[in-house]
Amino acid sequence: MNRDRILKAAYELFAAKGLGVTLDDVAHHARLGVGTVYRRFPNKESLVEALFEQRIIELIEIARISLTFEDGWEGFLFLMGNLLTLEAENRGLRDVILGSEYLKQRLTDLKVEVGPLIEALVATAQEQGFLRPDFRANDVPVLMAMAGAAQEYCGVVSPAIWKRFVAILLDGLKASRESITPMSGDALDPEQLHQAMVQWKTRRHA
Repeated sequence: MNRDRILKAAYELFAAKGLGVTLDDVAHHARLGVGTVYRRFPNKESLVEALFEQRIIELIEIARISLTFEDGWEGFLFLMGNLLTLEAENRGLRDVILGSEYLKQRLTDLKVEVGPLIEALVATAQEQGFLRPDFRANDVPVLMAMAGAAQEYCGVVSPAIWKRFVAILLDGLKASRESITPMSGDALDPEQLHQAMVQWKTRRHA
């Protein structure tokens, strides 16, 4: 019971704030004593592992499924759409994947398993003439970081607006196009943009 409360509280905090939160923060959010948390998770590494091990397994499965598409571009869209959604909507997962001190061995396993799958998918989409020839598999983590940054910047006023910018990115990756990808939602209005800028500055100087 308490373990479930701890995991739920940690997931909410990590998703919203990243891995900078402490076990004390988790205890407070779960409305439990600090000692209760430490008895079940002696350090943050064990808590991060309990939370994100399954997410890493999901990432591997997404990469495998993407290769089953006959249309390489559709497979690439499936891969990017799912990776970016998982990463943009969970700051903690983004921290884990894009560079942190946690789950180092598991992340090494992830790179070993997923890297060749993404390379094969990129090659297929390029051979079929859908994906621009200068794109590389190693560009994928950078695109994930970009989507996460857009969500972090605008998320306070428009949580899903990062999808607009993903549509722009994907159009830029096409080898050629006769139409544009529909964008999700509207651009920020002037007041929303101002709010986003204020929130961004506040968080950076907190």
